[in-house]
Amino acid sequence: MTAVDVLIVGGGLTGCATAWHLAERGASVMLVEAGELNGGASGQNAGSLHFQIERRFLENGPALAEQASRVLALNRLAIQDWRALDQQFGPAMEIVMHGGLMVAESDAEVALLERKAAREAEFGVPTQLLDGAGVAAIAPYLSPGIRAATWLADEGHANPRTITRLLAARAIEGGAEVRSHTRLADIGRSAIGFQVTLASGEGREQVRADRVLLATGAATMRTGVLFNLHLPVFPAGLTMTATERTAPMIGHLVQHVGRRLSMKQAESGNILIGGGWASRLQRGETGFDLSRPATIDPEALRANLKAAADTVPRVAALNIIRSWTGIVALTADQLPLVGAVSRVPGLYVAAGGSGFTLGPTFARLLAAEMAGERGGDGELALFSPDRFDHLNGFMG
Repeated sequence: MTAVDVLIVGGGLTGCATAWHLAERGASVMLVEAGELNGGASGQNAGSLHFQIERRFLENGPALAEQASRVLALNRLAIQDWRALDQQFGPAMEIVMHGGLMVAESDAEVALLERKAAREAEFGVPTQLLDGAGVAAIAPYLSPGIRAATWLADEGHANPRTITRLLAARAIEGGAEVRSHTRLADIGRSAIGFQVTLASGEGREQVRADRVLLATGAATMRTGVLFNLHLPVFPAGLTMTATERTAPMIGHLVQHVGRRLSMKQAESGNILIGGGWASRLQRGETGFDLSRPATIDPEALRANLKAAADTVPRVAALNIIRSWTGIVALTADQLPLVGAVSRVPGLYVAAGGSGFTLGPTFARLLAAEMAGERGGDGELALFSPDRFDHLNGFMG
């Protein structure tokens, strides 16, 4: 029987980055992925590095916005972690941090920006509130109807199709074993950890692990069942679009405080458009079928593209070459679910929103904690799975 210090379930950004950090510390690590590495949300998203308070937290009332503002302390760490990755891996990750704008068009949107900027200042995130003239000076490509924006010099984007694979390769170099098309089939407790059954095309295999990390994204609720746990993580389908290549046009990450929109230009010249517009999850016999991609909602796609053209008018003249969907994971309070599960000693979870922007930081903090160092217990307290422990009070 194979024995490892840590078994990581899930081959996305957070899982592979955690494997890399643990392997660097000399831990024995096995990572298993049920499909292809980077085949889930880590490789399907549009690659935004957004460190301002996201619009999804602002549109659902002041209580959620107040709670979400506490994420800003972690956003500051994430800025440092992405800059460190850029230094360690170089151009291969295509990390660009040339700044980001969250724009506003109406009086109500400007007022919302002002409140947002005030909260960000309280947490040490150096956003700057710009009037229309200031916005035009930084981003002349924006519509003249933009009346204000908050500017954060550290925002940007990265290439989600390459980052996870680079991290997995570095983990393997450090001694981690990484397997694709291998799923977690069953789990039991051993005297000092977990007895795990893995299933692959070669059959079933028993592995003993001292600790287990579930980094399974939208499938986290399903994997939690193996541990007799309710882990309230829900799938949501999103839509992204890429235009044809064009000359440099958009030099920043652009978001809108009043409309669902994110835009940036890749190094290849394509404009990437997203912002949280829905796609339709496919249904199975007993629930959503996460093995099949979500389907595009034509009305949502049209609305997304209209928001893009209204914000950057020159985009309207470009051809669309591809639209695609991705399935992300969200919790009931929209905050990530990250940290140790007290009810099951040795089990850790990393799932939920902001998984791309915050993934490297979650990985670094979790690896330190699992290695017995002073880890991310303080930084991760807001995201602890134990905040939903009341759901497991009758689970035994």
